[in-house]
Amino acid sequence: MSEVITIVAPVFGLIALGYVLAVTGLLSEAAAKGLTDFVFIVAVPALLFRMMVTVEAPEVSPFGIWVSYFGASAVVWVVAMALTAYVLRRPARDGASIAMGGAFGNIVMLGIPLALDRFGDAAATPIALIVSISSPLLWFAATLHIEMAAQRRETSWMRMLRELVASLLRNPIILGVLAGTAWRLTGLGIHPVPDKMITLLSQAAVPTALVALGLSLTAFEVRGQVATTAVICFLSVVLMPAVAWLLAAKVFALPPVWTGVAVLLAACPTGANAFLFASRYNAVTGSVSGAVAIATALSVVTISLMLLVLG
Repeated sequence: MSEVITIVAPVFGLIALGYVLAVTGLLSEAAAKGLTDFVFIVAVPALLFRMMVTVEAPEVSPFGIWVSYFGASAVVWVVAMALTAYVLRRPARDGASIAMGGAFGNIVMLGIPLALDRFGDAAATPIALIVSISSPLLWFAATLHIEMAAQRRETSWMRMLRELVASLLRNPIILGVLAGTAWRLTGLGIHPVPDKMITLLSQAAVPTALVALGLSLTAFEVRGQVATTAVICFLSVVLMPAVAWLLAAKVFALPPVWTGVAVLLAACPTGANAFLFASRYNAVTGSVSGAVAIATALSVVTISLMLLVLG
């Protein structure tokens, strides 16, 4: 238990520090935005770029970890649709936002720091395998879901794909992964001078991401329907990691580090991307906003339990 506390306390301590800095006004809103932009535009892309360039080839097939993580996402999606229709009694299009809130965790700002802190460089390969396709896959699934639920006759698959590709190509996280993969294929390696610069930026990514996450929590209000918010939190911090653990540990028997990464990333609370999606389509925006804040607080307990299960 003491080892779990040693892992979790510093991580959530930095998140709490960011929250306190925002609430007390010691960091202005402009400063908070600047730090968040630095994380998403510079630090984390640099971290992912270097991971993709230096990561070792997978010792096992990526199929197992992909099915473990995205299989858990699929289960969450189906359960979200069922709960939306038969328990919450909400319109079908709201199910897309609820599913997005349950499946799209904050893996960049919380999952990567947690996995790297727990497993070190050994976590680089499984992290890269999940992060590289998580955002495009879930965004496409959610967009397709809500468009089909709305039964828009003018919906065009080509238009949806163009918008998705254009959005992803403007995403610094995706660009960092793509650039690192492309550079790796050249076989040139990284010169010591730029490598040192990228390494320093990578080292800044973890603490700044956690503080920025704390700063951002003040933007999410606990509002919306209580039942809907509770469902999103349950899907995000309970069902998703539980299914990922069953698939990774029991079905595919992945190596311990790979299992740990899959479970920790799956255990991440509802992320800001889910809120952006809900806002874009005006679907249960208040409940998703509340879920971001509440699920982040709940994840202190759920992630600690997951670490105990993982040993």
